[in-house]
Amino acid sequence: MGRIELIERSLRCFAFGLASLIPVFGIPMAVLAVLQFRTVALGRGREWNPADRYLLWGFLFAGLGLLLSSLVFGLIMLAVLEYLSH
Repeated sequence: MGRIELIERSLRCFAFGLASLIPVFGIPMAVLAVLQFRTVALGRGREWNPADRYLLWGFLFAGLGLLLSSLVFGLIMLAVLEYLSH
């Protein structure tokens, strides 16, 4: 994988990671961010990636987005169960 492709995939990972912060609708974006992270991590070899920070932040945002979506989903389920129990 060349340096240009590393940079493009790192920026794509960052964009997907940011989009994953949208609760529930961001779940597919989080999956795409993790896949981009994995692709870059495995395909980089010894090539220097000047966009490493974007890659890392995209991966972290993806994890945060999944956590946020899980919390929102859990709160919705609690509200539904509370409503049904009355």
